[in-house]
Amino acid sequence: MTTNVTPQAGQRLTGRLGSVAVVFMVVAAAAPLTVIGGNMPLAMGLGNGAGAPVGFLIAAMVLLLFSIGFVAMTPHVPEAGAFFSYVTVGLGHRMGTGIAVVALIAYTAIQVGIYGYIGWAIGDTVRFYGGPEVPWPVYSLVILAIVALLGYRHIDLSAKVLGVALALEIGIVVLLDLVIVANPGPSGLTLESFRPEVFTDGTLGIAVLFALTGFIGFEATAVFRDEARDPERTIPRATYAAVLIIGGFYALTCWAFVVAIGPDMVAETAQRTLNGDANMLLDTTDAMLGRVGRDVVNVLLLTSLFACVLSFHNVIARYQFVLSGRGLLPPRLGTVHPTHHSPAFSSVVQTVTAAIIVGLLAMFGVDPLVGVFGSMAGVATVGMVLLMLTTSVAVLVYFARHRTAAGGRPWQTRVAPGLACLGLLASLWLVLSNFTLVTGGSVALSTALAAVPFVGLLIGVLVGGRAAAASRQNGP
Repeated sequence: MTTNVTPQAGQRLTGRLGSVAVVFMVVAAAAPLTVIGGNMPLAMGLGNGAGAPVGFLIAAMVLLLFSIGFVAMTPHVPEAGAFFSYVTVGLGHRMGTGIAVVALIAYTAIQVGIYGYIGWAIGDTVRFYGGPEVPWPVYSLVILAIVALLGYRHIDLSAKVLGVALALEIGIVVLLDLVIVANPGPSGLTLESFRPEVFTDGTLGIAVLFALTGFIGFEATAVFRDEARDPERTIPRATYAAVLIIGGFYALTCWAFVVAIGPDMVAETAQRTLNGDANMLLDTTDAMLGRVGRDVVNVLLLTSLFACVLSFHNVIARYQFVLSGRGLLPPRLGTVHPTHHSPAFSSVVQTVTAAIIVGLLAMFGVDPLVGVFGSMAGVATVGMVLLMLTTSVAVLVYFARHRTAAGGRPWQTRVAPGLACLGLLASLWLVLSNFTLVTGGSVALSTALAAVPFVGLLIGVLVGGRAAAASRQNGP
């Protein structure tokens, strides 16, 4: 096995995705409505209550610092593959292979978690409207089949589907935010959330933790490099836009809910939501937009989950495609469909992998929310913070070794990546020290799940080392 294999002529993905289309893909992966309905109550109920919007702003600031170095290095990484490609250029093939394994683990975990969530959510909606009781895996596998069909075809089709779903999703939340501002709750248009004594009350770290979880997928802009219209301009623009849109959208909406419910009551309402005695998103929507609005948001929550799982499917298929081109996965995964110009075989393999994991979890009777979604989201969060931390280190090392490439830009090539490393180290500590809150499991189970990305990194480094040794033995 060699790490120097490049795709054969014609074995590259093509497309004309612009910045807007790429942003749609990655913002859809971040699943804004899902985060508002799930992560926001967790940040408020377990974290710092009315101060939770600041947690989203801090997370956005850390990821914006990360993006500065990420974007600065983009012209020097001509290959799609996001973290894997960046770390390989900066830290070498061994670490790059390790990060590739971590990326596959993280994206697969969050995708499987979303399949569990959407299966439960569809079943809950059907029951709410008087429909039959159907096991959650049935709904999950039906959604998986639809995702498989879209993922098999050209990326433009997925982009259009995600664009429509995302536009509707953001539109209803923006409408809700505007109605709340026009008709605020008992405390009026309060800015209590941003007072230091408010956002430092409780545990700000937990709010940051769940905010970071809500950003998973934003960095996937670079995965679509080969399918972008003008990669040198499209990818940087899309990356910055994704961070700013996601961060601003989350923080603004989180603040709007504080305004609607009241800073003194929002933590209690969030805790009641976590206990299953209320639903912050749907109850607030009902109060502001009426029953029709509640029904619309309920439906769009399902489309949000679908858009999220479709986006992650596309990302994983492309990761496998790039790894195949580098000789780290079977060559068949690196082939392009002659008609759809998509990584069709890689998409099929990804579908089968997800179906097997979902099927096994269903066979063992794992709860779709706490067991599937909670645990898998925990694994993905650890993996993503580890990926971004390693990528920031790779940026620092690359520009230290290639001072000409740095071009007299200390802020983009040294300062911002260094600050990102510090922020991500603190974030990793927050995630690991509060990991049982993410997974909802025991300390032993949480420890085992948290270790999965680190074990994947070690295995990848060992495999990459052996591949490099074999390459040297075989000669040029």
